[in-house]
Amino acid sequence: MPMQNGLPENQPPEDNPAARHLIWGFATLAVVLAAITLATFEYSQHQRRQMDELAATNQTLNASLTQLQEQLQSVTERLTRRIEAENAAKAAPPPAAEAARTVRRPAAPKQVAEAAPRRDPRVDALQGQLADQQKALASTREDLDRTRGDLGQTRDELNGKIDSSRDELNGNLGRTRDELNGNIAHTHDELVALQKRGEKNYFEFALNKSKTFQKVGPVSLEVRKVDFKHRSYDLSMLVDDFTLQKKNVNLYEPVWINLTDTPEPLQLIVNQIEKDKITGYIVAPKYRKSELDRTASTTTQSQAVQ
Repeated sequence: MPMQNGLPENQPPEDNPAARHLIWGFATLAVVLAAITLATFEYSQHQRRQMDELAATNQTLNASLTQLQEQLQSVTERLTRRIEAENAAKAAPPPAAEAARTVRRPAAPKQVAEAAPRRDPRVDALQGQLADQQKALASTREDLDRTRGDLGQTRDELNGKIDSSRDELNGNLGRTRDELNGNIAHTHDELVALQKRGEKNYFEFALNKSKTFQKVGPVSLEVRKVDFKHRSYDLSMLVDDFTLQKKNVNLYEPVWINLTDTPEPLQLIVNQIEKDKITGYIVAPKYRKSELDRTASTTTQSQAVQ
């Protein structure tokens, strides 16, 4: 039987300041968490690409260094063989006739020191290139190690921020859920307690599964399906001459209904599900929107006359 003598419960999330702030905070934290996760992913991809480029550069430098070492070793071996051949030719004894002529000739003044073998300039160039390549390789390795360290530190910082945001988000979500659940009556006694908390109309109903609409307060309802095992139901609603469908609605799940002449949405709650029957209530504003507008207009005119 409809009950219209109660006082309103807490406002729905759209008009309850505390719940609205919590929901906005939840949405803001969700956006922040998504932005941090996206930034972490993009930065990790950037660092991974940079590390791949450094690794490729390192491999190229190692190949160049190996090639220069091989060239230097080849040139050094050729120079060593040439110097050994020249030294061997100088140390060989002269032929007999040449030795005789050497005896008859006056002795030439002894050279003070034998000229040092000329150094091939290509050896110096290769050694210079090898030294430059070794310096570049060492610098690249240092940059690679520094980048790895920075990447690890950044990853740890971002993971810490994500964990902190997730904990805060879960906490706010839990508090919001608790506050919203506090506005739902699970039994008739709790509904009576809610009636005493404000100026709202409460309409209780007990509807069997059927194919006909039944009037409940300002709307008409029709139970299309009841799933007793999963504690859910399907419902059709006739609202302002329009038929609305709600499927797979769970026990205690609020259903918000917007009417053209109400200042805030109606709230439908089912707090008991049986085999082919549901029991619950509808919370509706006590005053219509047109009534509130007329009251506000009258108040404004009275103040203008004064």
